[in-house]
Amino acid sequence: MNTNNKNEKREELTLAELAHRIKNAIAGALPGTYWVRAETSDVRINPSGHCYLELIEKNERTGQISAKIRASIWASTFYKIKYSFESIAGQPFASGIKILIKAKADYHELYGLSLNIIDIDPAYTIGDMIRRRLEIIRRLQEDGVFTLNKELPLPILPNRIAIISSPTAAGYGDFVNQLENNSAGYVFYHRLFTAVMQGEKTETSIIAALENIFNHADLFDLTVIIRGGGATSELSSFDAYNLAAHCAQFPLPILTGIGHDRDETVLDMVAHKMLKTPTAVAEYLINRIDQTANEQRSIQQTICATFSARIQKEKQRLHSYAARIPSIVIKRLDRNRTMLNALEAQLPVKIAAVINKNNTILDNAKNSLLTNTQKHIAAQKHALSLAEQFIQMASPDYNLKRGYTLTLKNGIIVKRASALSPGDEITTHFIDGDVKSHIPDNDANS
Repeated sequence: MNTNNKNEKREELTLAELAHRIKNAIAGALPGTYWVRAETSDVRINPSGHCYLELIEKNERTGQISAKIRASIWASTFYKIKYSFESIAGQPFASGIKILIKAKADYHELYGLSLNIIDIDPAYTIGDMIRRRLEIIRRLQEDGVFTLNKELPLPILPNRIAIISSPTAAGYGDFVNQLENNSAGYVFYHRLFTAVMQGEKTETSIIAALENIFNHADLFDLTVIIRGGGATSELSSFDAYNLAAHCAQFPLPILTGIGHDRDETVLDMVAHKMLKTPTAVAEYLINRIDQTANEQRSIQQTICATFSARIQKEKQRLHSYAARIPSIVIKRLDRNRTMLNALEAQLPVKIAAVINKNNTILDNAKNSLLTNTQKHIAAQKHALSLAEQFIQMASPDYNLKRGYTLTLKNGIIVKRASALSPGDEITTHFIDGDVKSHIPDNDANS
């Protein structure tokens, strides 16, 4: 509840009146123009030609926005300022760049506080760009990737080429025409991986194309990134850290030809090789194969010359051998003839010695055979004598002579008493004759 004295006189203003006072206060406090360091944000160009943007300042430690003011550049001065800035800075006038502006503070009753930009100093932006580029290079070096792509071996026949470019770029057409119509008739396999080559989408578009090529890396020998000529201000996208890091670590050698003779981007620095234009890239590839072809021809000529010299040397050696063959053969024949004559003279003596040796062997064999035969005959005679004695002992007559008899029934020798029955007629055989008898009946015995 307001405790002020009800009788106290108070000043009441309309909103417009307050806004007008604010305007006058700002005009009085900030009557002139000021050079202001800031970063651009949300840059928009109105169809009328006016440029509207926001100027921001970020905390260097946290990166948070610490100040923000709307700004405008009227059409009457915008295109002049824009052309001058981009021509000198080599950077498009867009969001996200640091600038040094000459501006006048202005307050409008409807639109509030803003800065009216009158001029821009490109030198400040150039300095910031140089610092940013150096920072990117330093980061790449500290990451250990700055020279990785340069260290990849370039194929001796680089004819399978992945191209990153815009299909409508004149530089792409020039590159393909140069490759396909080379005077040597070399055949190149090339495939386009479409990317945006200027504007804010350049970095992300090229990275996407690189990732697509990576999935088919075994089909290509190298990658080329090319574009036609354009404004120097369009090269800032090629100074981005993420793009440079992707290219530096790419598994295929990367050649760049982005169409500028004087400017070298960070992308050019990390690439395997930087050439000025797409046609220069094509010419480099053709010359690379030319160099390989020349080296192969040189090697072929060296091999042919070496073989020709070797063949000539071998021919001379063969001729030398052929000239020496008759004398060598004659000497060999004479030597063999002498050996044969010596052998012929020794032959009777050697034959006689062999015969004598063999006769001695035969005599020894004869004596050994006779001795062994006699021993065998004596052994066989002894065995026969023993067999004869055994047979005689096994003869019935031998037992009969010793007093034994043989009992026969019906002409069959009786071996057991149980084989006889009462009344049987038996014959008892003695050594000197036979006696017949009968087995008595049991009744007769009783």
